[in-house]
Amino acid sequence: MNKIAFEELYIQHLPGLFRLAQSILRQPADAEDAVQQAVLQAWQQIDTIQYGKEKAYLARIVINECHNIQRLRQRIVPVTVFPDQAEPETKIMELRGAMERLPEKLRLPFLLVYMEGYSSQEAASVIGITLFALKSRLKRAKKSLRIELREEGES
Repeated sequence: MNKIAFEELYIQHLPGLFRLAQSILRQPADAEDAVQQAVLQAWQQIDTIQYGKEKAYLARIVINECHNIQRLRQRIVPVTVFPDQAEPETKIMELRGAMERLPEKLRLPFLLVYMEGYSSQEAASVIGITLFALKSRLKRAKKSLRIELREEGES
C-alpha cells in the first residue's frame, strides 16, 4: 500500500474508528488518543497491510490501543450531557444508556455490525473470535437491549 492510498483509507475510516474507540473508552479525548496511536502504528507498518483487509486491520489496532489506554488509566465515569449541549431525544438516550451498560464483549460486536456496518465475518476477525461466537454475542446483546428497553418503558 502506498502513502496516498493509506491517506485516503484513513480519511474514509476515521469517523468509524473514532466511534469504535469512543464506545470502548467513553471519553472523546481518550478515543482521539487511541485512534492517533493506531494510525501511527498502521503508518509504520504500511507495507504489511493486506489489500482488502485494511478496515479490519485498522479496527483491530484501535481496539488494542483502547485496551492499552484502559490498562494505563483508571476508568473515568463519563459525563453524558454537558450543560451547554442540547438534550438528545429521550429514546436515543435510553438506547445509548442501554448500550453503554452492555458488557464490552457484547457491546463491541453490536457496535461493529449494527452501528459501523462491518460484515459478521469482518467483525469476528477484528475481535478475534469465531463467526459462531460473534453471532451468539449479537443475539445476547439484542436480547439484553430488548429486555432493558422494555423495563425502562414500563417504568
